Amino acid sequence: MATDRFIVEVEKGKEGVDGGSPSVGSVYRSIYAKDGFPEPADDLLSCWDIFRLIAIIYLRGALQASALRNQKPAKANLKETPFPETRAGDGGSEQASTSRKPPPLNMQAAPSPPVTSRRTRRCSTNRATIRDSGGTRGRTRRSMTGRRRRSDGKPLRRTKKGLRRRHGRSRADRTPAGKYVWQTYKEVYDIVIKLGNSIRTIGVGKGEKCGIYGANSPEWIISMEACNAHGLYCVPLYDTLGAGAIEFIICHAEVSLAFSEEKKISELLKTAPNSTKYLKNIVSFGEVSNVQRAEAERHGLSIYSWDQFLKLGEGKHYELPEKKRSDICTIMYTSGTTGDPKGVLLTNESIIYLLEGVKKLLKTINEELTSKDVYLSYLPLAHIFDRVIEELFIYEAASIGFWRGDVKILVEDIAALKPTIFCAVPRVLERIYNGLQQKLSDGGFLKKTLFNFAFNYKHNNMVKGKAHEQAAPIFDKIVKEGLGGRVRLILSGAAPLAAHIESFLRVVACAHVLQGYGLTESCGGTFVSIPNELQMLGTVGPPVPNVDIRLESVPEMGYDALASKPRGEICIRGKTLFSGYYKREDLTQEVFIDGWLHTGDIGEWQPDGAMKIIDRKKNIFKLSQGEYVAVENLENIYSHVAAIESIWVYGNSYESYLVAVVCPSKIQIEHWAKEHNVSGDFETICQNQKTKEFILGEFNRVAKDKKLKGFELIKGVHLDTVPFDMERDLITPSYKKKRPQLLKYYQKEIDEMYNKTKN
Repeated sequence: MATDRFIVEVEKGKEGVDGGSPSVGSVYRSIYAKDGFPEPADDLLSCWDIFRLIAIIYLRGALQASALRNQKPAKANLKETPFPETRAGDGGSEQASTSRKPPPLNMQAAPSPPVTSRRTRRCSTNRATIRDSGGTRGRTRRSMTGRRRRSDGKPLRRTKKGLRRRHGRSRADRTPAGKYVWQTYKEVYDIVIKLGNSIRTIGVGKGEKCGIYGANSPEWIISMEACNAHGLYCVPLYDTLGAGAIEFIICHAEVSLAFSEEKKISELLKTAPNSTKYLKNIVSFGEVSNVQRAEAERHGLSIYSWDQFLKLGEGKHYELPEKKRSDICTIMYTSGTTGDPKGVLLTNESIIYLLEGVKKLLKTINEELTSKDVYLSYLPLAHIFDRVIEELFIYEAASIGFWRGDVKILVEDIAALKPTIFCAVPRVLERIYNGLQQKLSDGGFLKKTLFNFAFNYKHNNMVKGKAHEQAAPIFDKIVKEGLGGRVRLILSGAAPLAAHIESFLRVVACAHVLQGYGLTESCGGTFVSIPNELQMLGTVGPPVPNVDIRLESVPEMGYDALASKPRGEICIRGKTLFSGYYKREDLTQEVFIDGWLHTGDIGEWQPDGAMKIIDRKKNIFKLSQGEYVAVENLENIYSHVAAIESIWVYGNSYESYLVAVVCPSKIQIEHWAKEHNVSGDFETICQNQKTKEFILGEFNRVAKDKKLKGFELIKGVHLDTVPFDMERDLITPSYKKKRPQLLKYYQKEIDEMYNKTKN
């Protein structure tokens, strides 16, 4: 490559062997790792340590503060390892401790071991309340998890024992409606210790499998941390999958204990009696009804409410087991586009090294997280994307606020929480984009004119090299307030983000909009784009500084990793990679070859070192005339048509041309219909032949612009007003198309398109 601004070459490429292995391109890594990958602290051995070391800082700080208030010396054990002094100034960041002695691993309620300098440099110990926005009043630098009160607005009461719980919700005394109620790191730590004691009391210990089922909540995180503390394998159960997949995961992973959101218990019980060979205990995040208790007992299951289970461990003390980086931390099942879910084995090492690489990247680009940062937890914790983001926030002693579990009121939760970091999948950002387009469409000529002027002014300044916050500060009010007013980073992952949406949001969002790429098998983030680098639009950016990357040629698809424009299958090497598929060594050997993870995604290196995902290795088929079609590449190209939201392209070896099922953009289509005198509601407009001809015309325009071959043109189209969704089993929870299911669902429409075109 002519220019490698953000990557460095560490190994040369190699020619392939005829009839043997294909050629491979040079091995590259992030320019920020040119001197080696960042190493974690010696005492950071497990995911439990990520949380434990932060909690200990606050526990020791609380003891010291209490002693000072009472004008008494701190406890003796604090004298042995003095608590780091607090620097003057706002934020009260701590001075680094010089002690390097690893803290003991069998701490219980109020431990006070030495803390290493890497874990103390930015963690505040004061109780100063952050006052910068209404959504965070009452949140302190010690706040860890927060949730909103119930939406019915009823007054909340406090019992003598603390927060009263109903329906799995924390309740505080007369909290103003809509405010977030926070638990400190110390409070969460204490609950984790109690929960761990209860787990051990029922006979579950290190190496056993613990399922967690339900929407994101503080209880989800607390259950996960209890698993980490006692060396259990945490097995998330997808909130978006039905009882069939849940039953499969419980039986395949041999889950003996399952924590569950209250409203999911009935789904969990449906897995009986098959699952009860392994599943013996269920713990609700809230209450348990008499009907549920009777049903559980009928299947020989022990079932507990949250409060009931916590009481099991009262007065008990269990030493925490020794943990190693090589220990399995979680079995994270990927839904896949075909077949049963695969259990991805992730070690403590994988997650720790992933976090170190992300921390290094954020620090280098001056976007380092601090304890002031706030994150909205709404993407499923059962997916690696959100899991590692929340681990990172805990690692930095930041705060996590949980949504109420309803996408219809997600915007309200955002406004109340005022997050500083916002992570999303493309579907969420598409809704934001469409909402803005609708507002502009309804705003009239003057509003559109002012917006276009401001947009073009800022975009031109950004093209000239100005940072987004300097390009047009006077106009920066469009999306920022809609996302709470404090967002500085927006990260899109799990699926490709349409280029026109990314381009639009980079200008109007008043925040860095970054697109990333990773797999569950690579522990999430492997590539991420760089702020203020507009040329990275449409790419996933350069590698994160914790992995090596190379491309492997795919001759049958015409991709050459040694060409002047290197293209090929993306392969990853590093300590973030998974240990294999649980009980599926055959599948592990298919993708893990000589230390390299073969992703199945086709990438193209860009001159600046960014990676562009252009195709999928397995998504290739032959038409009747013998031409091979790389269908995912075509879908990416046709997605540039602004009038559509998603597209599935289909062909087979019995037909000579392609057809497609398209989910059109309601705003764009209704606007076009109004200008072209096509009447009716959205459904009627989409059934109109003129509309289909318009879409095909747009496809032909893009095909001509991208110089597509004749057999790559789409000759027939069916418009579906309902987007591809999980309810119909058409996409995975990470929004990847399930092509066999799409064919089965739209078989009638496919047949009609081919028959109509032939006739």
